[in-house]
Order: sequence, then structure tokens, then C-alpha cells
Amino acid sequence: MTAVADSPLPPPAPQIWRRRLTRGRGAIIAGLVFLLLLALVDWVGAGPLTYFDVSFLASGGATLALAAIGQTLVVLSGGFDLSAGAVISLVNVTLASRMDPMAVETSVALWTIAGIAVGCAVGAFNGFFIAVLRLQPIVVTLSTMFILQGVTLLVMDKPGGMIAPELGSFYLGDAIPGLLPMPAVLVGLVLLAWAWLKGTRFGTALYATGSDPDAAAAQGVDVALTRFLTYTIAGGCYGLAGVFISAQTGSGDPLVGNPLLLSLFAAVVVGGTRLGGGQGGPLGTVFGAYILMMVVNLLLVLNVSAYYSTIAEGTILMLAVLAGSLTRDSALATHLRALRGWAAARAGGTLPSRLPAVDRRLRRLHAPAPAPAAARTAEAPPFLARHGETLRYALPAYACLVLVVAVTELWLGRAAFSWNYWNALLVLSSFLAVLALGQGAVILTGGLDLSVPWTIGLSGILLTGMVNGSDAALIYALPIVLALAVLIGLANGIGIVWLGISPIVMTLATNGVLQGVALLYSQGTPAGFSSPMLRWLMTGRLLGMTPVVPLLALFVLFATLLLGRTPFGRRVYGIGNGLRAARLAGIPVERTLILVYVLSALSAALVGVMLTGFSGQASLGMGDDYL
Repeated sequence: MTAVADSPLPPPAPQIWRRRLTRGRGAIIAGLVFLLLLALVDWVGAGPLTYFDVSFLASGGATLALAAIGQTLVVLSGGFDLSAGAVISLVNVTLASRMDPMAVETSVALWTIAGIAVGCAVGAFNGFFIAVLRLQPIVVTLSTMFILQGVTLLVMDKPGGMIAPELGSFYLGDAIPGLLPMPAVLVGLVLLAWAWLKGTRFGTALYATGSDPDAAAAQGVDVALTRFLTYTIAGGCYGLAGVFISAQTGSGDPLVGNPLLLSLFAAVVVGGTRLGGGQGGPLGTVFGAYILMMVVNLLLVLNVSAYYSTIAEGTILMLAVLAGSLTRDSALATHLRALRGWAAARAGGTLPSRLPAVDRRLRRLHAPAPAPAAARTAEAPPFLARHGETLRYALPAYACLVLVVAVTELWLGRAAFSWNYWNALLVLSSFLAVLALGQGAVILTGGLDLSVPWTIGLSGILLTGMVNGSDAALIYALPIVLALAVLIGLANGIGIVWLGISPIVMTLATNGVLQGVALLYSQGTPAGFSSPMLRWLMTGRLLGMTPVVPLLALFVLFATLLLGRTPFGRRVYGIGNGLRAARLAGIPVERTLILVYVLSALSAALVGVMLTGFSGQASLGMGDDYL
């Protein structure tokens, strides 16, 4: 009787349903928005929706939905995967270059398994470095993205190849003629596989790892194995998306997956999955993918330029993240409470800056006296003790530099030590050196700025458009471009600091918005030319060297002093060593972080200006190679 009395009673049915509704709120809202947009498409269209329209919608969003399901699993585990688009491109060119379209019979199942296997292999590669070697997911997947882009170009350096017609007939056909399109069945089967997987021990471990990995490990969850399997399964989803887009396009394109990265994160967030892990699921993500596709289609139906699509996706991503974080404990709510407290203190005259002068004098009198200069000198630790941590990271880089110089000498002989060679090398290095100041400061604070590529591109496009070969126009064009960069940095910093949006998501969304703005401004074809003065700075000669080389030396000196000898630099390092400790030490964390992102945007804009002087004009995607 005692055992029965002490056993916990199950919660009542209404409470169970309330919990389920709370957990699935994101997917429910996404589903309602999907139905609303579907009704809007029906209303805007020339006639009522037909089966052909439904089939077209199903196939149009299937690639994004399949890949976003994989990204959802990674986000649920608490990570990010920036290599998803590159995996899709690799699978696409692999199939297009290896399939024989003239074969009498093509095995759809075999090529589908091959595409999934390629994706799983890449996912296992990511999972090994993240789960086993415990490297940061952002660093690993970003590196993997660039590695795969190189491998993809080795497989196929330009669009071409051909996909067997059987693959397209199978994936773009009907599962039940006139009733059920095959793309919807494919997405449904993946969702059913997830429903089964969610009920297994792996599904439980996935949510536990994303919620709190330390607590999950304390409960016996193998966190490393869970993360490894998550990235492997996610890679398989990207591979399946690559197979589907191959069937859809009928050919190979080494860049086909690159534009999907922003859409993937937008679909995940719109679908209600929480960035940071532990809450959400692929069902909402599928709704989110089709919501994004229908928004783009509606823009086209309303005769809105396709260049607005990335602006719409970036804006939707930021708004979705912001809507999901509007809670009492959110960063925005915290800052609003602090602002109200500051306003109340100001109204009551209790701000430190408004205290009576006698109080400030008393505080200075009671403050401890600084130690004598001799004592401070005697207490200073030796050089190696003060700089040991820095040398541990810097010395391998210098060793690699020496090794590269030695290999260059063996490969090129005397040409490697000619001044012309080193002058050209320094000019090409100047772009990365300038970027290193801004991006390096961001990384020192624990963030990452993914808006660099199109900050560079937009800056270059705007400058050449305004200058158009005139030195006189440079006087007002350059300040305008730099002022725009300040606004970009402020937008990133305010979104990250005040709104609490993840740096990865905020800067990725900003990059998409900037891409759309650049396309709209240039109408897809950048016009104008760099000014002769800027051309001379990047390609001319002064005392036997390119004029930018001595300026590069001054810039490196400035950057070293800024980060190593100024209060701003010390604050950056303090924030990087620990956010909470930095606040307790009195560092103005919010203001410093915003300034860091402004510095990153200014550095990127300066590189855009330099690139126009180096090449003579701007081009779309001119900043992509510098991420």
C-alpha cells in the first residue's frame, strides 16, 4: 500500500496536451503561416490551385526542405553546419560527371545511395573533428565548406554534365498519378524516419545534448557519439538533397548549393527550432522551407525583382530569431530593464556622474593609493611568462612562414628572392592583412562576422558606381562608402548585443541583405571604374615599390598598437577571456562589442575599395574568396 501511495501520479490529460502544445508551438505556428500563404497564393494566382500547382510547389521546396532537416538535427544538438550547401554541390557534380545518360537502364536506388553516402562521409568528417577532437563546429564546418568547394571544382570546374532522365522521371513524377507528387512523398518519408528516430535512445540523447551537454553526460549520455552520429545523419540529408536537385536540374553546377546556406538557417528558425539546441524539430523546418519558397514566388507573381529574395530571406531570418527570443530573460528585455533603471537614476539624480562634487572627492580620498613605480617594475613577471600564451600560438605560424619561404626558394630559385616577387606578394597580402584587423577583433571576442563577403562587394560596387573613373569624385565617394560600413557594423553589433541574436545568424542574415542591395543597385551588372589615383595606389610605382606596400607597414603598426596598447584592445581581450569576468571588471561590454563589429565592417569596406583599385572595377561576388 505504501509503495502505491508513494508512486508519482501521471499528470492529468489537459496538462499533458498543454506541454505538447508548448513544445510544438513553433511547428504549429509555422504550419498556420504555411496554410495562410497557400491561401494567399491561391488568391493572387490567375485561377484556383490545381494539382499541377501543388506538384510544382512540392518539387520547388523539396531540396531546401531535405537539406534543412539535416541542419535542424545539427542545431538541435547545439551546433551549426556551414558546409551543407557545399555538400549539395559536391553530390550534384559527382552524379553529373559519373552518370551515363545513354545507359539502357539507370539504377535510381544505386545513385541515390551513392549521393547519400557522399553526404554521410562528409558529415562523419565533420563529426570526427567536432565530437572526438572537440573543435568548434563553426570553424570545422566553415573549413569543410571551403575544402569541398575546391574538391567540387576539381570534379567539374564549370556547369555541364548530364543526369540520366530516369532520375528526374522518378523524383519529379507522381507517387499516385494525379493525387500525390513524389517530392511530397520523399519529404514525408524522411519525416517518418525522423519520427522513428526521435523515439529511440539517440533521439532522447540528441535533445539532451542540445539542452545541456554537461548534464546529459552526467546522466550517462555519450555526448561525443551523439554529436558524431548527428553530423553523419545530417550529411546524409544534404546528400539526398543533392540527389534531388540533380534530378531537378538535369545537369551539374559546382555552385548550385552555395546560395542555399542563408535559406537553410532561415527555414530552421522559421520552423521554430531554437538556436542553441534542445527545442524544435524537422516538421516545423519543412513548413519553414515551403514558407520561404512561397514568399519568393509571391514576390515574382507581384512583379517584384528577384534581387529582393535574399533581402527577404535575411529579414525573415532576423525577425524569426527575434520573435523567438522575446521572453522576460531575453537580451532585449534585460537591456530595456537596464535602460529604465538608468532613466530612473537620472531622474532621481543618483547617477555617479551627477553626484555632488564633495562625494566624488571623498571617494577619491578613500581610494587606495597606486603602488610606487619601482614596486610595479619589481613585480612585473618576465617576458616569457607574460607572453608565453601568445608565443605558443604565434611561433607555429612563423615556423610555417619560414617553411613556405624555403619551399618557394627550392621551387622558383632566384625568382623567389627578387624584389618584384616580394612586392607582388605584399600587395596581394594587403587585402587579408586589413581584413585580419576587423575579423581578428571579432574572433577575439568569441564571435564571427559572416557579412564580410558582401560588405566588400557592396563597398566596391558603390565606390566604382559613384567615382566612375574620376579622382574628384573620390573625395565624397570614399566617405560615403565608409559611413555605410559604419552603419553595417552598427546593425550587426546592435542585433547581436541588444537583440541577443547569435553572431553567426545575424551576420549571415546581414550578408544576404547586403547581397540583395548590391544586386538591386547594380541591376546584376556593376558599372563604373576605379579612379586613377586609387589605381596608382594599388598598381603604380613609388621608389621601386607599389605605394600600398609602405601603407601596409603603417597599417600593421597601427593594428598592433590598437589591439595591444590601447584601452579598446585590452577590453577586446578581456571580453574574449570571459564575458562575465569582463562585466565584473567594469569593461563596457556592449559598447566594445558594437565597436568591434563596426571595425570589422570598416576593414571589409576598405578591402572593397582596395580591390577596385587593384582590378580597376568591381564585380559581383568579389568578396566571396576572402571569408
